[in-house]
Amino acid sequence: MSGRSPTATRLFWTVVLGGCAVLRYGAPAFAATAAACFAILLHRLDRPRRFRSLVRRIARRHAATLALRRRQECFFDAYGNTIEDGWLRERAYFVERTVLPIIEERGFADYVEPHFDAMEAIVERVACAHALPDELDTPEDGVAYERYCAERLGEAGWDARPTGASGDQGCDVIAEKAGVRLVVQCKRYTRPVGNAAVQEVAAAALHWSGDMAAVVSNAGFTPAARKLAGTTGVMLLHHDDLSTLAPTRRAGRRVMTAGR
Repeated sequence: MSGRSPTATRLFWTVVLGGCAVLRYGAPAFAATAAACFAILLHRLDRPRRFRSLVRRIARRHAATLALRRRQECFFDAYGNTIEDGWLRERAYFVERTVLPIIEERGFADYVEPHFDAMEAIVERVACAHALPDELDTPEDGVAYERYCAERLGEAGWDARPTGASGDQGCDVIAEKAGVRLVVQCKRYTRPVGNAAVQEVAAAALHWSGDMAAVVSNAGFTPAARKLAGTTGVMLLHHDDLSTLAPTRRAGRRVMTAGR
């Protein structure tokens, strides 16, 4: 029995038990057994639809984040080509880490390998369908973008101010809320931000005695930047994240020296 599929197993025992019931109760038991077998087969035939529906529901729970990450990780190179490498990695990561554990738990483990591309296609459609704020409203000038980021922090209740163009030591915006100081470097780019910005804002947080540090950009971040951010406690944010950013003093996110 171990080599049979769950559907075959259910049909087998339904027929066996139903056959015993037929010998005792006759036609009514036969009708009930036939109906049960039909329901099992119908459930099996409906399995692909239920699988797609489950993947879609999982993706829709994260639609806003997926749409934002798609916009961050897609850009045009110097030749006008659309570069989606970062988004394709992000999409595959989401499927592997978020979707697969749930569908395996729900009994669709056999769908993982043959339907991985289909899952990515569903995630792509969900990300594309979610509306995001218009990027055209974002200032293109670097100084104006810093003021824009400070204003977005103000929407979240932060007391935020740009530091000015000179002597900022890698810090473009200083913000404080609930006794927590946030040090921000702002990058208005047309392509993903590299790890140099992470290094600079981590050093700036020490200089400005910051409790939190972040690089904020309209674009995405390179894998090297994400890796370095993970070890330094620097947050990598899109400017849309600022209007809901909350202060925190979690140890894993601190960028100060241990003696402070």
